[in-house]
Amino acid sequence: MITPSLTQEITALHAGICSALADTSRILILYALHESPRNVSDLAREIGVSQPTASRHLNLLRERGLVSAQRDGQSVIYTLTDTRVIEALDLLRSVLANKLKSQAALVEINTESGE
Repeated sequence: MITPSLTQEITALHAGICSALADTSRILILYALHESPRNVSDLAREIGVSQPTASRHLNLLRERGLVSAQRDGQSVIYTLTDTRVIEALDLLRSVLANKLKSQAALVEINTESGE
């Protein structure tokens, strides 16, 4: 049942997390940080964006609480705040893979039947 409480929670989820995941580069940053903490230069190089672009993405992810920043000398090292976000992304990737397999199977059936 859709309750006002559920609606409020989903609205907060969308505003806080889902919108932060709406960009491929930000998702790639999260996966990179899941491997190990990194500075902005390393992240930019790894995901193939400019340093200013990586910084903007990191700022948004930090504002949403998905990454944290710690100064290390002149560098700022970013870390993933909760590995469950990677578990959630992996689950979504699995759903997508199953959907693509189903679509491929339908195409194959249609091709074999001459449609």
